[in-house]
Amino acid sequence: MRKIMKNEDAFTGLEAAIVLIAFIVVAAVFSYVILGAGFFTTQKSQEVVHTGVAQTSSSIEIVGDVIGKADVTNQKLTSVLVTVSLSAGQGVVDFDNVVVTYADANAVKTLTHGSDVSAGSWYVSDRQNSDGDTGNLLEPFEQFTLSIGIPSEAGTVSVNHPFTVEIKPSVGAPYAVKRTTPPQFTAVNILR
Repeated sequence: MRKIMKNEDAFTGLEAAIVLIAFIVVAAVFSYVILGAGFFTTQKSQEVVHTGVAQTSSSIEIVGDVIGKADVTNQKLTSVLVTVSLSAGQGVVDFDNVVVTYADANAVKTLTHGSDVSAGSWYVSDRQNSDGDTGNLLEPFEQFTLSIGIPSEAGTVSVNHPFTVEIKPSVGAPYAVKRTTPPQFTAVNILR
């Protein structure tokens, strides 16, 4: 009897099945964890790409000409009119959260959002195709004309003077408007 009890040479089929099932369960759990991590990484990568595309594409674009109003007597630019609309496929832009910056060789100045055009400020002076809302939300098919006052820090913006006005929405890339004043001023000038 003792010989039979001590003989462990045989490995029963039941024991082999238990070990095989244990290996299969461990492999299934491991593959589930690996696949889950892969799907999570793929989803996060996709979100990053979509967010990057949304932030690098500009939400607004210029419609028509950029107009410069000038003081003809002193031969200096006093304000700039820029008409903007939404870029194709972009969402609503809240112009209460837009930052407008003026830059030239003499100065870089962040302009204040006001209710009229004065030196160093800007405001929405006209709305085309508006649906009647009273806020500063630029919606599809609407156009806003921005009146931008030349800041006093810029000094005298005279003839043949290059400058940049940057319009930065809260979401999306800033839109830079680079123009040069004409060789001779009239009261209203098209800036190229």
